Formats: sequence, C-alpha cells, structure tokens
Amino acid sequence: MRGMTTTARLAACLGLVLAGIGGAQAESGGFFKNLFGGGGSGDGGGGGGNLMAPKAFDPNDVYCPNVFVPDGGAAIQAFAGAAGDNARLRHQIVFSRLSRECRARGDGSVSVRVGVEVRAMLGPAGAPGRFEAPVTVAIKYNEQPVMSRPHRVAIPIPAGTAQGEGTVIENDLVVPADKAWGYDIEVSLGAPKAKSVARRRKPAAEAVQSEAPVPGQ
Repeated sequence: MRGMTTTARLAACLGLVLAGIGGAQAESGGFFKNLFGGGGSGDGGGGGGNLMAPKAFDPNDVYCPNVFVPDGGAAIQAFAGAAGDNARLRHQIVFSRLSRECRARGDGSVSVRVGVEVRAMLGPAGAPGRFEAPVTVAIKYNEQPVMSRPHRVAIPIPAGTAQGEGTVIENDLVVPADKAWGYDIEVSLGAPKAKSVARRRKPAAEAVQSEAPVPGQ
C-alpha cells in the first residue's frame, strides 16, 4: 500500500476485514495449543462427538462441540455519528481465534476450557488507544444456560498501528453429568442480552477454531 495516505490505508484494510468475516477456516492446534500447553488431546479431533454415552470412564471419550457465536454477538462497532457509515467508523472488535478443550471427570461431568482471542481494528475515524471488549463464555443445554462467565478483554492499539489483539481463557466451566452429551459452548461479544425466543444457532465461522490438548495427560 505504498503511496497511500493513512486514511486510505485504513479504509482499504477495513474493506478487506469486512469482506473476510465468515471466511476463516477451522484449524487443529495452533495458537491455543501453545497457549494451553502440551499434553494429551481433547476429543481426538472430531469436534462433535457421538451422542451415545460411554460405557466406562475414559478421559478421552468426551463430547466436545465446536464453539458457536449467537446472532448479534460476533462484532462490536463504534461510530463517530450515525451507525452504519463506514467512513465514520472509529473501531471494530471481532473474534480472531476460538479454542476449546474438554475433559471427562470421574463423576461423569465434563470440565471445559475455552480460549478466546479478539482483534480490534481502527476505522477511518478511529485513533490508537486502549479498548475493552465484554466477552461472555457460556455453556448451554437445549438453549438453556448451564453456566455463564462474563469477562472484559483489554486490547491495546499502539500509536502507529491500526489493530491490536487481546486474549482471555476461561478455565472454570463444568458441565453436569446429566448434560454431558449434547451441550453447547457459546461465546459472544457485547453486553449479555435479555432472554428471547430460541434462535437457530450459527457456527462461529468468522473465527479460526482449534482444539487444544488437556495438560498433564
């Protein structure tokens, strides 16, 4: 992008980002494998698992669904004026990478860890600084919440750059034994919304997903 002004570069980058949302492919391992550390595998790379309960306790035989993002929870945008005008966009925050690992426990319950990486990008009307993104990580079963944990992710964008990243890891999610097969892992950006009529779930295609090993296996 040599020869372009700073505003033109930001506008061009924004166009690429907006065009690319939804195009990322799931991956195995990667960033969150290193983040979670070495060890054994989660669900063996299958992601969805089979809905028949295991005959005997096996820490590797565990249902571990892909993370999904609900409608309206995939991005946060801030405008200098009326929303929807990309020329007035200050910044946008989206999911960059998502990861989960699941470990069966002796009592039939499942311990779930979720890693989330978010990316903040400046728009044409934005300026470098420190941004915060509210991220909610939840376990649901039949569209009903089982556990929900809110987080605030700090994302610095240093002077001279147009984007930054922040990470949060939720280590303390437990799925009860009676819900250990068929539950959902959900992450969303923004303030938690009031309960509404159940909507069709949308896979988190806008973020790279990976499976991380459980340490110590």
